[in-house]
Amino acid sequence: MEKLAAFEVGALSVDICTSRDSLWVVVRRENRGGLALRAAYLVVDFKCASLKPEAGEAVRIKIDSVLGTHLLVLRGGMDALEHMRMTVRFTPAVKLLMPFVPRDLYPLDADDDPLGATGIVEAGQRGLNAGIVYFRIEEPAFGNVLYFQNLTALNPYFLATRTKPDGVVGGNWPELGYLPPMPPQNGVFPANPLVPGEEVTLSDAILVFRHEAPPHERDSARQFLQMLGTAYRSIELPRTEYRDWIKRAERTLRDLDRAPAATIRHYGHRYVHPYTGAEYPDVMVQMSIVAAIHDWGKWHGEPHPLEGEFKAGLGKFYDTRLKALRRYLPNVGADKDPDAVDSWYLYHPMLNLGRLALDGDAAARRLFLKSIGYGIKAARHFGYEWPVQYKVTDFSVIVEVAGADGRGQTDVGGVYAWVMLQAFELTDDKQYLDEARAAIDAAMGLRFDVNYQANLTAWGAAACMRLWRITNEPVYLEQSYVYLGSFFHNCEIWESELQHARHYKNFLGVTCLQDAPYMAIYECFDSYTAFELYLSDSGPDLEPAARMLIAEYCKYALDRAWFYYPDALPPGAISPKQREANGHVDRTLSFPLEDLYPDGQLAGQVGQEVYGAGAAFVFATRAFHQVAGAPFRLYCDHFVRARERTGDRALTLTLDGGETCSAGLSFVRLPRRKLSNLRVTTAGGDVLRAHAHSADRVDYRVPANGRVILTWE
Repeated sequence: MEKLAAFEVGALSVDICTSRDSLWVVVRRENRGGLALRAAYLVVDFKCASLKPEAGEAVRIKIDSVLGTHLLVLRGGMDALEHMRMTVRFTPAVKLLMPFVPRDLYPLDADDDPLGATGIVEAGQRGLNAGIVYFRIEEPAFGNVLYFQNLTALNPYFLATRTKPDGVVGGNWPELGYLPPMPPQNGVFPANPLVPGEEVTLSDAILVFRHEAPPHERDSARQFLQMLGTAYRSIELPRTEYRDWIKRAERTLRDLDRAPAATIRHYGHRYVHPYTGAEYPDVMVQMSIVAAIHDWGKWHGEPHPLEGEFKAGLGKFYDTRLKALRRYLPNVGADKDPDAVDSWYLYHPMLNLGRLALDGDAAARRLFLKSIGYGIKAARHFGYEWPVQYKVTDFSVIVEVAGADGRGQTDVGGVYAWVMLQAFELTDDKQYLDEARAAIDAAMGLRFDVNYQANLTAWGAAACMRLWRITNEPVYLEQSYVYLGSFFHNCEIWESELQHARHYKNFLGVTCLQDAPYMAIYECFDSYTAFELYLSDSGPDLEPAARMLIAEYCKYALDRAWFYYPDALPPGAISPKQREANGHVDRTLSFPLEDLYPDGQLAGQVGQEVYGAGAAFVFATRAFHQVAGAPFRLYCDHFVRARERTGDRALTLTLDGGETCSAGLSFVRLPRRKLSNLRVTTAGGDVLRAHAHSADRVDYRVPANGRVILTWE
């Protein structure tokens, strides 16, 4: 190959070379192998010319051929970790149907031979989630590598070729990296060529390197979070917007109370429908709504009547013979198996009961404690490795494993552990602490396969953090990184513009199941709740990248979740038909759709979740803060870790987000009050300027980590 240019990134040397059909970026660590990254694949003659790099660039090269012009830009960085970014843009000279392009990344041994390098692929892209492949080169000992393809930048290519980036990053050793999606080859000549003269980005790849490659899952997961954090800070992040979750919560309460499709009466009590006018009431649905309305009442200063009304019928789910909460009421229809339960469905209602009990609800405490023995019995029966579904009467398995990965509900141990820790806090009985440890210990070794359902994985991380706080054993802090690694592996770390996705946000959304094609609102706000507790239990020992990623997930959840509500979407973006038995979509009701799709399919194909209505209460009570005597409420899209009133008209807030990130902070005028002069300064004395201002609200961008001082007249 012919060498065109070279530069260094830390201890890495980077050469840009041409071969007969490709332009290559070759990264080497002296005597320890390296990587070959294909920048362009051309089956025609081409010429390369080095151009003067622009600010922040290491190399800029133009490649001309009869097909058009490729522009390669390389950047290198050495903040905490060595990293490199390769961006390739292409301007066609003619109408062009993109030819096949092979994967772009090959590990190399000390002699630059891909077949001589050995290693392990830890994680690759799942569906339409983040375009990543995470691997280690063991021989030679090059280290750990994270390859991150910035799919947001590739939207114009996907739109032009009518393709989608489904599982495009990964591969089989030694052929790894990005495989550009191609139009279907079905014998029909495709009619969607690239347009002459219109530039598209073909690749925007970020590689992050670590010299060490520890094989242990906890060390590997921690490095993954560090490296993902480096890649995350390298991309251009979407802006978030203020969302009025208080008004949304007030509308939701009205619709829960008045809409005939929201509730149904049985045994003299009122129960929530899972979907609009459809499905049988179940205990998970009731507890999800009750716990969220309870949070609203605490925030508002007095309980809402619906909380007591919905709690009144909870006892009908309790089976006195089994001493357990059943999924359905005793009068459930013949089309349901009353004995069947998904493993997580047994524990999640107990989690919300535990939340009420810890807040002093005596009835919730009694129901929680008389149900918990059966939960322990089930856990021990299955050896802390739960199937997908079983019968509550005899533990006979109905569905043992999921078809997608041949595993059961791998993260149920996490939510079970959290329930046990609630019981330990309520009773100080050590058996519950031992049960929590047993469940977390049993999941060790799953590596990036922990995730079955996203919110359960988030609760597992929270349980690990709480266990570390109680036992002071570092293994549990470290194990929390395994849960977080699996969670963020399943995040969509890109903003889609495909089809109907242009009408909503999907950045940092997590797919609800390990094989699901969509994001779901329940998993979104329940993960948000778990992460609030994870951060509350953490401290300075927490890996900074983990703190940043969690805080960013929660920030974007506040913005993104707004688009689950049908009135926030154009009618044409909502499916006219829902899954059988899942009711219908009513755009006038403030209940969210269950499903949004990164590839832009019609939203709401599964249904409109009444049980997801708790999202508005959860977001409102965490993001909005009352300030006594002030003419405003505060809105912050990060968790406020501490607040101190330092004067009659002065307040200090402490945020604990990412060190290099920003938070949205808004002053929201109260009714019949007027916003006076406001001043926001950092702990270092820098005065911040508002980026938006109206009579009703003033918006700021503030550092997401540290203290800010607010004063007003």
